[in-house]
Amino acid sequence: MSQYLTLSELQRLVKTTLDERFPLPVWVAAEISELKVNYSGHCYLELVEKGGDNGVPTAQARAVIWRNSYARIAAYFEAETGSRLAAGLRILARVTISYHELYGFSLQITEIDASYTLGDMERQRQETIARLQQEGVWEMNRSLPMPFPVQRVAVVSSAQAAGYRDFCKEVDRSPYRIEHTLFDAFMQGAAAEESIIEALCAVADRIDEFEAVVLIRGGGSASDLNCFNAYRLCSYVAQFPLPVLTGIGHDKDTSVADMVAHTALKTPTAVAGWLVEQAAQADTQLDAAAQRLHDATVALIRNCELTLQRLRGEVAQRAYGATARESARLDALAQRLPEAVQTLLQHQRQRLESARELVESRSPQRILRLGFAVVRSEGRAIVSADEVQPGQRLEIEVADGRLTAEVQSKTNTK
Repeated sequence: MSQYLTLSELQRLVKTTLDERFPLPVWVAAEISELKVNYSGHCYLELVEKGGDNGVPTAQARAVIWRNSYARIAAYFEAETGSRLAAGLRILARVTISYHELYGFSLQITEIDASYTLGDMERQRQETIARLQQEGVWEMNRSLPMPFPVQRVAVVSSAQAAGYRDFCKEVDRSPYRIEHTLFDAFMQGAAAEESIIEALCAVADRIDEFEAVVLIRGGGSASDLNCFNAYRLCSYVAQFPLPVLTGIGHDKDTSVADMVAHTALKTPTAVAGWLVEQAAQADTQLDAAAQRLHDATVALIRNCELTLQRLRGEVAQRAYGATARESARLDALAQRLPEAVQTLLQHQRQRLESARELVESRSPQRILRLGFAVVRSEGRAIVSADEVQPGQRLEIEVADGRLTAEVQSKTNTK
């Protein structure tokens, strides 16, 4: 059988090797994934190193800050960065390396360089800016048209945040109706970025209900606001289909979310004031338009009155002239009427006389006096020789009487 080591022997060898290899503290850069302060005052941390864009840890280790050092280290870090030690922060820590046969590998933190954390935040900020500009989405949200005024907004904030309450108070006390719907989200901490993105997605699902999005929180330290420099969140803001207004409450640096948003304002109250001011400007413009419309209407009515007066005078003048002309024409006609009537009557008498003469010239009596006769058989006028036969009795009417005759013979002239 080959030579072997017991587990405890192996553990002691590892411990001895580490003690010999790292006799002095070293500086280690890592991200805090978990942090807990127990009842005794000791601070226990999980440190990780993430690789690539997927955020999967490539290394992990337990660490501790003992009670006698934690108060000093935490106070210094908060004074320098404005933020408490918390999960999600990248830190540069001075650590001593230890290995215990039962508890394994661990790091004891004796000092934290706050400037590294601030520098890492700035590095992340610059990387986000460069990436968004390279992808061509930097100006997308700012290029969207902003309705005037904005009257229906989706508010992405925490329902418990003082900034949200300030926003609501400022909007609700104004004389204008600005409808605002809250989409609740965590606004700081490790879950803030994902929570805000989920809220924006919820707004996008109801996009027809809103004219703009308001992204607000009530201030905070640089590390508290670091999620607003994160690439994913800023990419969502830059490409959001509605104009985004930000009021993140920063005092110094402008976040990347502010840079890509359509309109960036300092605080939630400033956002509310901007919305109210827009409404007030629209109201003023409407008042001015109403006054212009009134003035134009009054001027138009006055012009119409003057035109009507002028037309009334012209109509009266033309009516008088037309009446005078028609009166003169009627007088002239009245003077010519008796003569015209006499002429017409004479003409009609001549026509009647001609008609009488024509009628008399064609009367049967006149025709009979000219030597003609009417031949009848049994009361029926004979107009053709074919209608009679020899021996047939005929009645002949002449101008002064009637004759009875008998047909002896007949001859056709055809």
